[in-house]
Amino acid sequence: MKQLSDFIKSKITIQEADLEIILSLFKTKQVKKKQQILKRGQICNQYYYIDSGALRFFFGEFSEQVTAWVVFQDEFFTEISSLNPQKPTRFNIEAIEDTELIYIDKPEMEVLYSRFPAWQEFGRITWEAMSVRMIDQIINFQTLSAEERYLQFLAKSELVQRVAVNQIASYLGITPNALSRIRKNIK
Repeated sequence: MKQLSDFIKSKITIQEADLEIILSLFKTKQVKKKQQILKRGQICNQYYYIDSGALRFFFGEFSEQVTAWVVFQDEFFTEISSLNPQKPTRFNIEAIEDTELIYIDKPEMEVLYSRFPAWQEFGRITWEAMSVRMIDQIINFQTLSAEERYLQFLAKSELVQRVAVNQIASYLGITPNALSRIRKNIK
């Protein structure tokens, strides 16, 4: 929980006693590579922090899978389009490597929001940052070429080594063959 504690403290100022109460409501879960934590059609009821590892949000089946989002160690997230309206998710969320999650159930999160103003601030800061990331991703898809998107992805070198080529291609909105051509041109 130290990593989560440090993450929270990097976002907000909070009393140590309050932080201990907050952390006491979180649980841990080990997820093996390719194991899903949420399947299309289920309703998301948890918030997650990745202590180690990585996950991807995808939709579609088999060779038609499209990776929509990738989250890595030291990120706090949820499937917000399912969690807040309590509607079935359109995504599958799968570990792309062995992953350790720290999670909290929605009802406990709501209690923390009502009890601790600092925790409300944490939620606001977290969701604002996620919104900015999503907006940046949308703008990049609309304004950058596939090669520029790949070069931007390369800047996060850990991603390239940890995500399968077909998943990178679908995340970038291109075919694996197009990605292969881009990679050849860059070398």
